Amino acid sequence: MTSMDEIKERLDQVRENIQKACGRAGRNPAEVNVIAVTKYVDVETTRRVLDVGLTDIGESRAQEAVPKWEQLGERGVWHFIGHLQRNKVKAVVGRFTYVHSLDRYSLARELNNRSEALGQPTRCFIQVNVAGEESKRGLKPEEVIDFAREAAELPWLQLAGLMTMAPFTEDPEEVRPVFRQLRGLQQEIRKLGDSRLNLPHLSMGMSRDYTVAVEEGATFVRLGSVLVGGPPGRR
Repeated sequence: MTSMDEIKERLDQVRENIQKACGRAGRNPAEVNVIAVTKYVDVETTRRVLDVGLTDIGESRAQEAVPKWEQLGERGVWHFIGHLQRNKVKAVVGRFTYVHSLDRYSLARELNNRSEALGQPTRCFIQVNVAGEESKRGLKPEEVIDFAREAAELPWLQLAGLMTMAPFTEDPEEVRPVFRQLRGLQQEIRKLGDSRLNLPHLSMGMSRDYTVAVEEGATFVRLGSVLVGGPPGRR
Protein backbone atom coordinates (compact mmCIF):
# COMPACT_ATOMS: atom_id res chain seq x y z
CA MET A 1 0.00 0.00 0.00
CA THR A 2 1.39 3.39 -1.01
CA SER A 3 1.70 5.86 1.87
CA MET A 4 0.37 9.41 1.77
CA ASP A 5 3.91 10.79 1.95
CA GLU A 6 4.91 8.70 -1.07
CA ILE A 7 1.89 9.87 -3.05
CA LYS A 8 2.56 13.51 -2.16
CA GLU A 9 6.21 13.21 -3.13
CA ARG A 10 5.30 11.59 -6.44
CA LEU A 11 2.62 14.20 -7.11
CA ASP A 12 5.07 17.02 -6.47
CA GLN A 13 7.45 15.46 -9.01
CA VAL A 14 4.64 15.00 -11.54
CA ARG A 15 3.58 18.62 -11.17
CA GLU A 16 7.16 19.79 -11.57
CA ASN A 17 7.52 17.71 -14.74
CA ILE A 18 4.25 19.10 -16.10
CA GLN A 19 5.36 22.64 -15.35
CA LYS A 20 8.62 22.08 -17.24
CA ALA A 21 6.79 20.49 -20.19
CA CYS A 22 4.38 23.42 -20.31
CA GLY A 23 7.34 25.80 -20.22
CA ARG A 24 8.85 24.08 -23.24
CA ALA A 25 5.53 24.25 -25.09
CA GLY A 26 4.51 27.75 -24.03
CA ARG A 27 1.47 26.49 -22.14
CA ASN A 28 -0.13 27.32 -18.82
CA PRO A 29 0.26 24.38 -16.37
CA ALA A 30 -3.23 25.15 -15.03
CA GLU A 31 -4.60 23.74 -18.30
CA VAL A 32 -3.36 20.25 -17.43
CA ASN A 33 -5.44 18.01 -15.16
CA VAL A 34 -3.94 14.93 -13.50
CA ILE A 35 -6.16 11.86 -13.29
CA ALA A 36 -4.93 9.43 -10.64
CA VAL A 37 -5.53 5.98 -12.10
CA THR A 38 -6.50 3.96 -9.03
CA LYS A 39 -7.78 0.82 -10.73
CA TYR A 40 -4.93 -1.33 -9.36
CA VAL A 41 -4.98 0.01 -5.80
CA ASP A 42 -7.34 -0.40 -2.87
CA VAL A 43 -9.85 2.04 -1.45
CA GLU A 44 -7.47 3.25 1.28
CA THR A 45 -4.83 4.24 -1.25
CA THR A 46 -7.53 5.96 -3.29
CA ARG A 47 -8.58 7.83 -0.16
CA ARG A 48 -4.98 8.98 0.33
CA VAL A 49 -4.90 10.28 -3.24
CA LEU A 50 -7.87 12.48 -2.40
CA ASP A 51 -6.30 13.47 0.92
CA VAL A 52 -3.21 14.93 -0.80
CA GLY A 53 -5.42 17.18 -2.91
CA LEU A 54 -5.98 15.32 -6.16
CA THR A 55 -9.62 15.37 -7.18
CA ASP A 56 -9.69 13.40 -10.46
CA ILE A 57 -9.92 9.62 -10.04
CA GLY A 58 -9.68 7.13 -12.92
CA GLU A 59 -11.15 3.63 -12.87
CA SER A 60 -11.68 1.10 -15.65
CA ARG A 61 -13.71 -1.76 -14.18
CA ALA A 62 -17.22 -0.95 -13.03
CA GLN A 63 -17.54 -3.87 -10.62
CA GLU A 64 -14.38 -2.79 -8.76
CA ALA A 65 -14.95 0.95 -9.05
CA VAL A 66 -18.49 1.12 -7.67
CA PRO A 67 -17.56 0.03 -4.12
CA LYS A 68 -14.83 2.71 -4.07
CA TRP A 69 -17.24 5.30 -5.39
CA GLU A 70 -19.79 4.41 -2.73
CA GLN A 71 -17.23 5.27 -0.06
CA LEU A 72 -15.46 8.19 -1.72
CA GLY A 73 -17.56 9.39 -4.63
CA GLU A 74 -18.62 12.70 -3.14
CA ARG A 75 -14.98 13.75 -2.69
CA GLY A 76 -13.78 13.63 -6.28
CA VAL A 77 -14.48 13.79 -9.99
CA TRP A 78 -14.63 10.26 -11.32
CA HIS A 79 -13.46 9.23 -14.78
CA PHE A 80 -14.27 5.90 -16.41
CA ILE A 81 -11.21 5.20 -18.55
CA GLY A 82 -11.62 1.56 -19.62
CA HIS A 83 -13.61 -0.25 -22.27
CA LEU A 84 -17.27 0.11 -21.38
CA GLN A 85 -19.75 -2.64 -22.14
CA ARG A 86 -23.34 -1.59 -22.66
CA ASN A 87 -24.53 -3.75 -19.78
CA LYS A 88 -22.25 -1.77 -17.43
CA VAL A 89 -23.58 1.65 -18.45
CA LYS A 90 -26.15 1.64 -15.64
CA ALA A 91 -23.37 1.32 -13.07
CA VAL A 92 -21.32 4.13 -14.61
CA VAL A 93 -23.82 6.88 -15.44
CA GLY A 94 -24.62 8.96 -12.40
CA ARG A 95 -21.37 8.01 -10.69
CA PHE A 96 -18.75 8.93 -13.28
CA THR A 97 -18.68 12.49 -14.57
CA TYR A 98 -16.52 11.55 -17.56
CA VAL A 99 -16.35 8.50 -19.82
CA HIS A 100 -13.08 8.42 -21.77
CA SER A 101 -13.87 5.43 -23.98
CA LEU A 102 -16.76 6.32 -26.28
CA ASP A 103 -15.95 4.20 -29.33
CA ARG A 104 -19.24 3.18 -30.98
CA TYR A 105 -22.68 4.59 -31.59
CA SER A 106 -24.55 1.83 -29.73
CA LEU A 107 -22.65 2.83 -26.60
CA ALA A 108 -23.37 6.52 -27.21
CA ARG A 109 -27.07 5.78 -27.47
CA GLU A 110 -27.06 3.69 -24.29
CA LEU A 111 -25.19 6.40 -22.38
CA ASN A 112 -27.62 9.01 -23.66
CA ASN A 113 -30.68 6.99 -22.66
CA ARG A 114 -29.40 6.28 -19.17
CA SER A 115 -28.32 9.89 -18.69
CA GLU A 116 -31.76 11.07 -19.74
CA ALA A 117 -33.41 8.66 -17.30
CA LEU A 118 -31.35 10.15 -14.47
CA GLY A 119 -31.64 13.72 -15.72
CA GLN A 120 -27.86 14.01 -15.62
CA PRO A 121 -25.69 14.53 -18.72
CA THR A 122 -22.54 12.45 -19.19
CA ARG A 123 -19.36 14.02 -20.54
CA CYS A 124 -17.62 11.77 -23.05
CA PHE A 125 -14.29 11.57 -24.81
CA ILE A 126 -14.29 9.93 -28.22
CA GLN A 127 -11.64 7.23 -28.17
CA VAL A 128 -9.40 7.27 -31.24
CA ASN A 129 -7.00 4.49 -32.18
CA VAL A 130 -4.51 6.88 -33.74
CA ALA A 131 -1.70 4.33 -34.01
CA GLY A 132 -3.95 1.66 -35.55
CA GLU A 133 -2.94 -0.99 -33.03
CA GLU A 134 -5.03 -4.15 -33.29
CA SER A 135 -4.82 -4.63 -29.53
CA LYS A 136 -6.40 -1.25 -28.84
CA ARG A 137 -9.99 -0.10 -29.19
CA GLY A 138 -11.16 3.16 -30.67
CA LEU A 139 -12.29 4.72 -33.91
CA LYS A 140 -10.00 5.16 -36.87
CA PRO A 141 -9.04 8.82 -37.29
CA GLU A 142 -10.96 9.04 -40.57
CA GLU A 143 -14.13 7.86 -38.81
CA VAL A 144 -14.12 10.44 -36.04
CA ILE A 145 -15.75 13.45 -37.71
CA ASP A 146 -18.83 11.57 -38.88
CA PHE A 147 -19.11 9.80 -35.53
CA ALA A 148 -18.79 13.08 -33.62
CA ARG A 149 -21.57 14.61 -35.69
CA GLU A 150 -23.85 11.66 -34.93
CA ALA A 151 -23.03 11.64 -31.23
CA ALA A 152 -23.59 15.38 -30.99
CA GLU A 153 -27.23 14.80 -31.91
CA LEU A 154 -27.77 12.92 -28.63
CA PRO A 155 -28.94 15.59 -26.19
CA TRP A 156 -27.76 13.97 -22.96
CA LEU A 157 -24.18 13.45 -24.11
CA GLN A 158 -21.64 16.23 -23.85
CA LEU A 159 -18.60 15.69 -26.05
CA ALA A 160 -15.68 16.73 -23.87
CA GLY A 161 -12.89 15.91 -26.29
CA LEU A 162 -10.77 13.16 -27.80
CA MET A 163 -8.82 10.38 -26.10
CA THR A 164 -6.07 8.08 -27.30
CA MET A 165 -3.66 5.50 -25.93
CA ALA A 166 -0.20 5.59 -27.44
CA PRO A 167 1.83 2.44 -28.13
CA PHE A 168 4.02 1.24 -25.27
CA THR A 169 7.60 2.22 -26.06
CA GLU A 170 10.80 2.71 -24.10
CA ASP A 171 11.38 6.09 -25.76
CA PRO A 172 8.42 8.47 -25.32
CA GLU A 173 9.63 10.54 -28.27
CA GLU A 174 8.55 7.71 -30.55
CA VAL A 175 4.89 8.35 -29.74
CA ARG A 176 4.95 12.13 -30.13
CA PRO A 177 3.37 11.85 -33.63
CA VAL A 178 0.41 9.99 -32.10
CA PHE A 179 -0.34 12.85 -29.71
CA ARG A 180 0.27 15.44 -32.41
CA GLN A 181 -2.16 13.71 -34.75
CA LEU A 182 -4.88 13.66 -32.09
CA ARG A 183 -4.46 17.38 -31.53
CA GLY A 184 -4.63 17.94 -35.29
CA LEU A 185 -7.87 15.98 -35.42
CA GLN A 186 -9.29 18.12 -32.60
CA GLN A 187 -8.42 21.27 -34.53
CA GLU A 188 -9.95 19.88 -37.71
CA ILE A 189 -13.24 19.17 -35.94
CA ARG A 190 -13.30 22.61 -34.36
CA LYS A 191 -13.04 24.20 -37.80
CA LEU A 192 -16.46 22.76 -38.60
CA GLY A 193 -17.90 25.62 -36.56
CA ASP A 194 -20.44 23.49 -34.68
CA SER A 195 -20.65 24.64 -31.04
CA ARG A 196 -21.53 21.09 -30.00
CA LEU A 197 -18.17 19.96 -31.39
CA ASN A 198 -15.91 22.38 -29.57
CA LEU A 199 -14.11 19.40 -27.96
CA PRO A 200 -12.09 21.41 -25.44
CA HIS A 201 -10.05 18.53 -24.02
CA LEU A 202 -7.44 16.00 -25.06
CA SER A 203 -7.09 12.94 -22.80
CA MET A 204 -3.68 11.51 -23.64
CA GLY A 205 -0.47 10.58 -21.89
CA MET A 206 0.25 7.97 -19.23
CA SER A 207 3.05 7.35 -16.76
CA ARG A 208 5.77 6.73 -19.33
CA ASP A 209 4.92 9.42 -21.87
CA TYR A 210 2.86 12.12 -20.15
CA THR A 211 5.41 14.91 -20.50
CA VAL A 212 5.47 14.47 -24.28
CA ALA A 213 1.67 14.42 -24.29
CA VAL A 214 1.60 17.70 -22.34
CA GLU A 215 3.99 19.27 -24.84
CA GLU A 216 1.55 18.23 -27.57
CA GLY A 217 -1.54 19.66 -25.91
CA ALA A 218 -2.92 17.16 -23.37
CA THR A 219 -5.41 18.65 -20.93
CA PHE A 220 -5.92 15.37 -19.03
CA VAL A 221 -3.11 12.91 -18.31
CA ARG A 222 -3.92 9.50 -16.85
CA LEU A 223 -1.27 8.47 -14.34
CA GLY A 224 -1.14 5.14 -12.54
CA SER A 225 2.20 3.60 -11.58
CA VAL A 226 4.18 6.86 -11.54
CA LEU A 227 1.73 8.31 -9.03
CA VAL A 228 -0.06 5.66 -6.97
CA GLY A 229 1.79 2.47 -7.83
CA GLY A 230 0.38 -0.77 -9.16
CA PRO A 231 1.45 -4.09 -10.66
CA PRO A 232 4.90 -4.08 -12.32
CA GLY A 233 4.80 -3.08 -15.97
CA ARG A 234 1.53 -1.19 -15.67
CA ARG A 235 1.22 2.41 -16.78
